[in-house]
Amino acid sequence: MEILRSATEWVKAELFSTPFFVLFGIGFMIASLGFWHLGKTEMARAYIIPLLVVGSLLVIIGLGLFFNNKSRLTNFPKDYQDNATEFVESEITRTEATLKEYRNVVFRGIPIIIIICSVVILFVDKPVWRASMISIIAMLVVILLIDGNAHSRIYDYNQQLKSVKTK
Repeated sequence: MEILRSATEWVKAELFSTPFFVLFGIGFMIASLGFWHLGKTEMARAYIIPLLVVGSLLVIIGLGLFFNNKSRLTNFPKDYQDNATEFVESEITRTEATLKEYRNVVFRGIPIIIIICSVVILFVDKPVWRASMISIIAMLVVILLIDGNAHSRIYDYNQQLKSVKTK
């Protein structure tokens, strides 16, 4: 029963953090609106579409994660009651796969993309390209900030699952 409480606490923490994707996404869309309304220079106008796209992506990511985790919150008690051992095994498998994804995508892939975007900024003078690269970097930094915390939570949850399994 302790592991069910841990699983529920982990999901609730995820449900708290995923709306930050939505908030940052809305912030990017508001910034896009601001550049559209107030932008006078070519560079300011170049940010309109990239910020709108980046904001939309963050909102989609946030909503997808939120509803996915919301369904887990309601399914955890039932799954645990059906078969506690199978629940722990499936959660260990899922958390280890997620940790591997974090290692490969978030902590390796995203920094590589940020470096590539930074190099493009150095060598391209077109305002649209620069605005796009800066917008992508900003979005990836937001993802790194939020997912860095999520990685810590899922790692701790994974350790709790493993300790239950060995008992």
